[in-house]
Amino acid sequence: MNDMTIAVTEVDQTAVQSRPQPKQGVLDIAPYVPGKSKGSNGKTLHKLSSNETPLGFSDAVSAAIEGVAKSLELYPDGGATELRAAIGDVYGLNPDRIICGAGSDEILSMLANTYLDEGDEAIYSEHGFLVYEIAIRAAGATPVVAPEKDFTTDVDAILERVTSRTKMVFLANPNNPTGTYIPFEEVKRLHQALPPHVLLVLDAAYGEYVRRNDYESGIELAATADNVVMTRTFSKIYGLANLRLGWGFGPAHVIDAMNRIRGPFNVSGVAIAAGAAAVRDRSFVTASVEHNEKWLPWVTAELEKLGLTVTPSVGNFVLVHFPDVDGKRATDADTYLLERGCVLRLVGNYGLPNAIRMTIGSEEANRTVVAHLKDFLAQA
Repeated sequence: MNDMTIAVTEVDQTAVQSRPQPKQGVLDIAPYVPGKSKGSNGKTLHKLSSNETPLGFSDAVSAAIEGVAKSLELYPDGGATELRAAIGDVYGLNPDRIICGAGSDEILSMLANTYLDEGDEAIYSEHGFLVYEIAIRAAGATPVVAPEKDFTTDVDAILERVTSRTKMVFLANPNNPTGTYIPFEEVKRLHQALPPHVLLVLDAAYGEYVRRNDYESGIELAATADNVVMTRTFSKIYGLANLRLGWGFGPAHVIDAMNRIRGPFNVSGVAIAAGAAAVRDRSFVTASVEHNEKWLPWVTAELEKLGLTVTPSVGNFVLVHFPDVDGKRATDADTYLLERGCVLRLVGNYGLPNAIRMTIGSEEANRTVVAHLKDFLAQA
């Protein structure tokens, strides 16, 4: 090596070391972009962009929060014992096999950080939740995308992509943003075909809304298999999105490993108390399901009457496809609605550039959006 080479190498190293550098792969991650909260005029009449419930939250939650508010100077219970016990009572689960986090997002990230390493691969479906790719890349692993069939998870496509490097499979069931699901028999077929060292993560964030005889959220498999974990959230049907609360259920050895990297106080005392109260109020959950069962088919039918294509959904939202015509694309509809204070969710970052996701909202919100879309489509 001559003097010139040494000089150049020293300069390059100085440039690299001039500031902290993220580990390899981090800058390849596309930041998660949440749904908009405001219309283009700065005001929002109806926010239907984030799949939030229109029914608010249980009255029991307010009382629970008031009790905790008197002791905010104290650290919360690091094990979320009260919340895990409540979840266990309601679902008939062993609380020792439950882990809680700041939204199911944190549970998904903990799973990736616990089980994925550089050189590993993790699979998810084509239009799956964006957090999967973020969690996989952040752990240093490689994301592998399996194509869907009719906007629905294709089990065979996933299995075709399993290699010796595969360590995890993420399955959102129902899926966001498509609203589709696969029957429990298909989930079991997927699980049975996976190598025993591959962890199957069943994300059932919208599971409470599903009313299909062939659906199961994943509790059965997570209770009996050594390589299945189910995740859930309090952000949707329970109306606690602002508190960031989720939970996972799985084999004791998986929960033990996750707890070793979990932050010691990752769930606030307010969230613990609110979650425990919310999960026990089954009448509120029933009311939420009944509201969705009434308005999901109504919104679907009304949008289809306008000539729009709606992917059949079992969640609390619909995926609406627009005609590929100048002035009638999803982005044009989004602009039109924003100007009128109605906020929906463009899903181009999910590989769906000409579609909008619409949360099932209040009666007023649902009727207003449909009326605006009717006017939008009627324009020359």
